[in-house]
Amino acid sequence: MRRFVTRVAMVCGVTFFSAIAVAWADEPGLWKVYNDAFKSAKYVDLTHTITPKIPVWAGFGNSTFSPAKAGANLEGFAKLGDVYTYDTHGFEATSYLLTTDQLGTQLDPPAHWAPEYAAIDELPATFAVRPLVVISIEDKVKVDPGYHLQVSDIKDFEAKHGTIPEGSVVFVRSGWSKKWPDPALSTTTPFPGVSLDALKFLHLERKILFHGHEPLDTDTTPNLEGEHWLMHNGFAQAEGVANLDQVPETGALVAIGYPKFGGGLGGYARYVAICPPDWPHGVTIGSVPEAPLEKFDKPLHYDEAAGMRVR
Repeated sequence: MRRFVTRVAMVCGVTFFSAIAVAWADEPGLWKVYNDAFKSAKYVDLTHTITPKIPVWAGFGNSTFSPAKAGANLEGFAKLGDVYTYDTHGFEATSYLLTTDQLGTQLDPPAHWAPEYAAIDELPATFAVRPLVVISIEDKVKVDPGYHLQVSDIKDFEAKHGTIPEGSVVFVRSGWSKKWPDPALSTTTPFPGVSLDALKFLHLERKILFHGHEPLDTDTTPNLEGEHWLMHNGFAQAEGVANLDQVPETGALVAIGYPKFGGGLGGYARYVAICPPDWPHGVTIGSVPEAPLEKFDKPLHYDEAAGMRVR
């Protein structure tokens, strides 16, 4: 492409085409988009840290983190069962016993409920970056802790901000996660949710990619009708989303990442909001140590009481 434009400039003698050729040579492909938009953006993490003591549905039980051990005899290096240590082996690792893939901030693929639809490893790469919409029901939840997003809330939002973009991700801000990581959150009722009518409107009328909410369930109906409908119609959803009070209602993007477990029915997800440069929250590229990363005064060490590595 760059060669073609350069030849046109040589034949036509038009400075404009020469300038384009130089610009493309300096910033090929999407690098210009990165330099013009992403490099100066504000980044806000919307993800809870996974620890052994975070809220989780009682039916799954607790997870444990422990120092990794040698799984075989390695002559001159380690014996079966040896705990790897910095002093002896030069590195350490962690053994995770995770009782569920429904833990912390999540991305639920439809196969969580409907095996005929995609598992976590079958979600397309196109999920990676999307427009982010944040609809707040926090004021209503303060009055009614069990309030669920209604179609009327969506229409009120659109009257102020415009139509929700097709293919976007819609996160519902309720304030529920402000008490995280109190384990009691997993059993506290009522909790805020998203009504079935609202889910149908978002997917069938606005054709969003998926929605997300702060609690660990979609709604408080006896049969979880919202989640049932989503999964059995091929829709994914996010759960356990955090820090929605730190992102704008419109105008941001969301980057979506998750481990690609074969046949996985849930995803330990990481969501990062990419906000405009003048947004008051978040960090910019270059404002925090990145390469090399920060060196801490206190090294990580395994803490028996915490059940994980801490500083």
